[in-house]
Amino acid sequence: MAHPPPSKKGNVARNHRISSRNGAERSAYFARREAAGVLRRVIQDDAARRATASIKSLVYSPSVRNKKATFALVCQTLKCLPVIKDVLVATQILNNKWKKQAELVYVTLYDILFGQEIAMTGAVEKFLTLHKNKLEYALAKICAKRKVTKIEDLLQNNCVPVACKPRYIRINTLKVDAEVVMQELGKTNIMVSRDDIIPEVLSLASGIDLHDHPLVCNGSIFLQGKASSMVAVALNPIPGWKVLDACAAPGNKTAHLAALMKGQGKIIACELNEDRLKTLEETIRRSGASNVDVMHGDFLDINTTAPLFKEVHAILLDPSCSGSGISAERLDHLLPSYEKGEDADACKSDRVKKLAAFQTKALLHALSFPAVERVVYSTCSVYQTENEDVIKSVLPFAKSLNFELVSPFPQWPHRGLPVFDGAEHLLRTNPKEDTEGFFIALFVRKSEKINRGNKSSPAKKLKRHNRYMPYPFCKLSAFWFHKRLMRQGSKKNEARKW
Repeated sequence: MAHPPPSKKGNVARNHRISSRNGAERSAYFARREAAGVLRRVIQDDAARRATASIKSLVYSPSVRNKKATFALVCQTLKCLPVIKDVLVATQILNNKWKKQAELVYVTLYDILFGQEIAMTGAVEKFLTLHKNKLEYALAKICAKRKVTKIEDLLQNNCVPVACKPRYIRINTLKVDAEVVMQELGKTNIMVSRDDIIPEVLSLASGIDLHDHPLVCNGSIFLQGKASSMVAVALNPIPGWKVLDACAAPGNKTAHLAALMKGQGKIIACELNEDRLKTLEETIRRSGASNVDVMHGDFLDINTTAPLFKEVHAILLDPSCSGSGISAERLDHLLPSYEKGEDADACKSDRVKKLAAFQTKALLHALSFPAVERVVYSTCSVYQTENEDVIKSVLPFAKSLNFELVSPFPQWPHRGLPVFDGAEHLLRTNPKEDTEGFFIALFVRKSEKINRGNKSSPAKKLKRHNRYMPYPFCKLSAFWFHKRLMRQGSKKNEARKW
């Protein structure tokens, strides 16, 4: 008996199911590849133990299209990575060809063993599917050896409780005001409240994801923490000034400076890393700031007497640091180094000492600009080595140029560690409370003592200061800065690339 032809309605439903399945498979296929790219960067940088972008910033960069799926896949793969590696070692199925795609193997194997086994159409997917029985058997043997009955028990060492802290957003006043933002968010039942210290900052409940919200996409609001937003406010640039953001990427603080200056004056945003430079340019474009010039170069190579820089009024210096104050936000507990316990004595590590040496060098350079009146030094670190110790080491030179430490946000309860006289002017935020762990120091030049005709140059003052600079910065900074600034003095009439 012949079957009746399917109805048009049935065909539409069947085609819709096929289309949905194909769409899900395509999404999963590309999400694995994007996740593998992020994972490669995270693992390589973690192995090198150098300051780098966080998992979130890598995933939510413009180059990643399927952000939510990629973020979830990266995090879940990192959680399971120790077990995934054990399974691969037990099976010994990887040859040199597949080891070159190790990150994609990790991501795909997570999906096969723990996640959603869909879109197994790629070369790596087909290879691992072919060995699926062997992989599952190896996983079962690992569970039995460790006397656990659930996979979750294998992963408990790599899981840490995350406190429910409020989320913060910063309103871009170049484009919109607070009332409009609060009304727009209220339409989707997102409750917000204005911060009592920074009016352009709003707090909202933990767990709310606004990465794809239209207000974020068009630059009306920035997903920026409260402590991070305090840095530009501490500098307090006057509209019309020339301001230098010394280590500008990813550009949130640069955009905030532009908003505080109401689009007036000029901001020079300097960034050395080429990849981060692209992120900086995208941030500035999205913010709508028209008074920002982006420069690709090393802040330490800037000739302070060059025409472009000799009239800089304020400098924001937020140099590379350990990121120890935002380790929870960065999801550092998922990294292999955390799993090995390598962060236990990180504050005394060679990496942190090298960072502190660079930070000191950069701060001395910032203070040496001839017309600068205000300098803010900030880190997202909780280590004294990168914070109070850096400030203490530059104080003699700063005082010789008539700079003094001034208290930003005097009402803020947490101040600097009492390791030298004047540390009460420094500001710290507490990562265990409602903010990240930031450090802010504000240097202000005493205006009544500025003498433009003073023949004692910053280079000469720095030479005198070197005698008093404490270890470990005395030898390094004395050599670097004395040589650099004296060379600048001899070449001040020579055109530089800046």
